[in-house]
Amino acid sequence: MPRKYIKRLLPKPDVILKQRALKIFGNLLYNANLWALNRRSAAGAFAVGLAVCFIPLPSQMIIAAGLAILFRVNLPLSVALVWISNPVTMPPMFYGAYKLGAWVLQEPPVPFHFELSWDYLVEMMNSIGPAFLLGCAICSIVFSVLGYFSIHLLWRYSVVRSWNKRRLRLPRIKLKKPE
Repeated sequence: MPRKYIKRLLPKPDVILKQRALKIFGNLLYNANLWALNRRSAAGAFAVGLAVCFIPLPSQMIIAAGLAILFRVNLPLSVALVWISNPVTMPPMFYGAYKLGAWVLQEPPVPFHFELSWDYLVEMMNSIGPAFLLGCAICSIVFSVLGYFSIHLLWRYSVVRSWNKRRLRLPRIKLKKPE
């Protein structure tokens, strides 16, 4: 069952409650729904985590925690899924999002050269910003919907499979017809 596997990977609630960044949520963190692990909360957490991982901001974990509290889905899972976009995966993810946005807007891709300065950042956001942000929004929506329905289906498949296994293990009792 996915619940056992996911629970083994997630940190304990008391470890998460000690995080200084989450103190801004106060007593909202003590809602039992945030720590429950069922099909609805796991699928919602996947939707939140996958949606937030395409937001090009450094505070993705806090945004994911806020959305998990708002939608009452599993908090640790939604925050953990944000780490899909890490320093190794961010360049290809965001480049793909930019290419998608440029394709939707029918703009030719702008040649890329990196320079570490504020002027360069402002100039690049003026030239590629609309395509980049549109691509991030599209990827965010598509992957969150795919993640939500995929987890729903996988969870349901796992439950039905365990029911069938249990049914096959039970001894069959033959009832005699009354004479």
